[in-house]
Amino acid sequence: MKALLLAGGLGTRLRPLTENLPKPMAPVGNRPWLEHLLLHLKREGIDEFVIAVKHYPEIIQNHLGDGSRFGVQIEYAIEQSLLGTAGAIKNAESLLSDRFLVVNADIIHEVSILPLVEYHIQHKGLVTIGLTEVEDPSHYGVVQQTDNGEIVRFVEKPKQDEAPSRRINAGIYVMEKEALQWIPKNKAVSIEKETFPLLIEKNVGVFGKIINGYWMDMGTNERYRKVHWDLLDRKCSFPLKEKEQGNGIWVGKDVQIGSGVLFLPPVLIGDQVHIGERSVIGPYAVIGDGCTIGKHVRCSETILWDDCKVHDSAQLSNCIFGYDLELGASHILYQAVMNRTAGVLQG
Repeated sequence: MKALLLAGGLGTRLRPLTENLPKPMAPVGNRPWLEHLLLHLKREGIDEFVIAVKHYPEIIQNHLGDGSRFGVQIEYAIEQSLLGTAGAIKNAESLLSDRFLVVNADIIHEVSILPLVEYHIQHKGLVTIGLTEVEDPSHYGVVQQTDNGEIVRFVEKPKQDEAPSRRINAGIYVMEKEALQWIPKNKAVSIEKETFPLLIEKNVGVFGKIINGYWMDMGTNERYRKVHWDLLDRKCSFPLKEKEQGNGIWVGKDVQIGSGVLFLPPVLIGDQVHIGERSVIGPYAVIGDGCTIGKHVRCSETILWDDCKVHDSAQLSNCIFGYDLELGASHILYQAVMNRTAGVLQG
């Protein structure tokens, strides 16, 4: 069974971080999320992938290639225009197996796939939607199901006291290729708002099953931070390339640490990082590969992507900084979100 990873979205809610980057390539724990996802699904027994790409596809293709260095096979379905979730699946139709897995590649998850596939085979319908339960369903499309798990309708963003359930679409599907006959070619189509309701109307069997495991939509800056704090707290257990040096302190290769540096766990330090003397790093700090941290820097609740340079005495709190930024001295930077287009950020 092949897996189709939907990686063509624009990632507008994470801008400016995703201005020049596909959202699934945003780093999670100093590794592109799409790489984490690929390796997780490989551990689940899937080694054939199709990746649907649109926004800066060359970044994904250059990083993952044909998949051989990860021990998998990868093909690409390139969208010439934005086609929506269902349109992207239809665009990849010729590359898919008769039964296939679909994963929204910007959803952070660590989910067991086999129970979803086994349930799909058991009910003999054309679609199985992985579901997750949320505390407040008013921001999502909520499903209503029969006792045997068949989905009878979607209710979009209901009032909390009017929601038929707290179960929402988790962005993970098992599908039969036969279902694609109801998706038009070369047209932008939403699978949630158009295709699934149509398949329910056609009575071809659309079922839902609660997934087990970590799940988080990283579509906002707040959730992107939350994913990292969960990773550092090991609420999700994606493998880290860095080695744990102490309780809650992970350090990469060729790291230079000046005298008097204090780590307040949890912290994650990438490869080839230089940290100046008497800096305080953490709690909840993620430092990307190749970063240079000056002397007397205070860095907490902050994520730095690769190759950032932080000047002496800078104070970073509750920040996200994209690749290759230079951060000026003696400034407290609250709730900052910048990408490489910002150039040098100074006081």
